[in-house]
Amino acid sequence: MEEKRITMAFAKTLDLMRLAEMAAARHKGVSLVEVSAEFGVNLRTAQRMIRGLEAAFPSIEFSTDQDRRRWWKLNDTKFLRMQGIRDHELEALETSIRRAQREGATRDVSALISLRDRLLAAMPSSHARRAEVDAGAMLEAQGYACRPGPRVQVEPVILGAIAVAIKAPFSLNIAYRGARDNGVLDRVVEPYGLLLGIRQYLIARDLGNGREFRRFRLDRISSAKITGQSFARDPEFDLDTYAAQSFGSYHSAAEYQLVVWRFAPSAAVAASEFEFHSDQVVTEEPDGALRVEFTASGWVEMAWHLYQWGDKVEVIAPAELRDMVKGHQRGDLGVLP
Repeated sequence: MEEKRITMAFAKTLDLMRLAEMAAARHKGVSLVEVSAEFGVNLRTAQRMIRGLEAAFPSIEFSTDQDRRRWWKLNDTKFLRMQGIRDHELEALETSIRRAQREGATRDVSALISLRDRLLAAMPSSHARRAEVDAGAMLEAQGYACRPGPRVQVEPVILGAIAVAIKAPFSLNIAYRGARDNGVLDRVVEPYGLLLGIRQYLIARDLGNGREFRRFRLDRISSAKITGQSFARDPEFDLDTYAAQSFGSYHSAAEYQLVVWRFAPSAAVAASEFEFHSDQVVTEEPDGALRVEFTASGWVEMAWHLYQWGDKVEVIAPAELRDMVKGHQRGDLGVLP
């Protein structure tokens, strides 16, 4: 009975938020007739909803038209902007874009993409990234999107335990075999986040190894169990900053230094479409070449990526990476990434 009461109260809260959206978005505001039609209620209930709106938003204004109908208008939209964009709304927008693409409606595609980008641009960056990822996951689940290419498989039960532990947060017991371990070792770690790519890594503090932040390859974790022991997250830790130490998912303190690439004029346009690193500095040179600079580690992953560009890219720095790709820059690939 109590659960039913809470559910009903939650539903009424969502209705009030939707009503506030209507009152803010429509030029004249919203009338009792429109409230009744939108929520499928009678006029008496619509009146109660309007009174609730007035109580929640004292700044709401009302006006009366020539037919003596009253309209309620919400001009203060700070609360609405705080809501951001909901997952199912972004999902519907992405689905509409793909439907228009399939039907060849190029004008609609352009307009919908522009609308989506403006909505995401108005959101906090963390909310926007999450919304984009969630929308992609929903479309993938519904068969509208897929992720081609190789990937290392991870047991869903392990990934599920890690996800719960990160959100709580709880420490984890993991059975892990590192590249230099003779066998599987049990570790207790405090999870902070995941790095996703061809290989996926858990970022966690290893409580048995000086509480240092470490990267654990998910495919080397044979089991993961939540301890039920909560921990206080380090307020100074930022996953984006930590990830920026690497080009991909591998990190080496010894390799962490300035990286400089120069893309030939014939590849400059294609290279300008990429974000190679979150902190990159891009400079267009007088001859049309593109110079890209950033600071990171992970030379092997850089070399893997650079191979795709053939002889259209030159490694200026570091010297070790330049030596690594030397002799492997082909000119006959015929296509750029």
